[in-house]
Amino acid sequence: MRTELVSEPGDRARPNEDFASVALPASGQGGALVVLDGVTPPTGGTGCLHSVPWFTARLGGALTELTVSLPDVPLTEALSLAISRTSESHAHTCDLSHPRTPQATVVVARWSARTVEYLVLSDSALLLESEDGTVTAVLDDRLARLPRSALATDALIDSTLRNMEGGFFTAAADPSVAGRAVTGALPRSSVRSLAALTDGAARWVEKFREGDWTDCLTLVRKDGAGALVARVRELESADAEGRMHLGRSKTHDDATVVYAEW
Repeated sequence: MRTELVSEPGDRARPNEDFASVALPASGQGGALVVLDGVTPPTGGTGCLHSVPWFTARLGGALTELTVSLPDVPLTEALSLAISRTSESHAHTCDLSHPRTPQATVVVARWSARTVEYLVLSDSALLLESEDGTVTAVLDDRLARLPRSALATDALIDSTLRNMEGGFFTAAADPSVAGRAVTGALPRSSVRSLAALTDGAARWVEKFREGDWTDCLTLVRKDGAGALVARVRELESADAEGRMHLGRSKTHDDATVVYAEW
């Protein structure tokens, strides 16, 4: 089995808010990957004493452990348990009801000898490659489908859309949000590789239009996860003011790619 993990901060002067892990249980019968993209809060309070990297490390660590140690528990339940565990660790010091309490997007994939299960929450991506080379992108596109006018200000987003019906959902403090994720399962024999990308890496497709999702996975398989991130950085630097690709809130974003092939 081949696995690769690359995670690069958008700004080396700031901590990387992404989390990524690959776990291969000692039984040798399968594995799992977890990718989180911490949501950078706007200037102002979040109701929490802790940073986004603290949160993603706690949630990602718990989710990795639960996904591997409880192989018969559905991924939605594993995410719910991980959110509960993380919330309990700081509920006594922080206001977890604040709309900007630390939160993250989530991608989880778990494979056994028979199946490949997956979960996607918010705007990170999971790519699944079949035996015939067909690539399927598993996306939670609720945020992308919202009209630009609804996203005019952070205050408007927080009061009407963030973790609300009709808006979009992230993993924050409410365990029930796990039930909002995009989930599914496939026979292991029908999948030969997969890749999880935070939106900072998915810019290659979604913002810069360098190719489609099949081209993206092909690039990672042939040249490595680091090559995808490096190309995104080149494209960002060439368009530092975002004139060609509107909608980028940051010139450079944290970019994470995890790839697994068998």
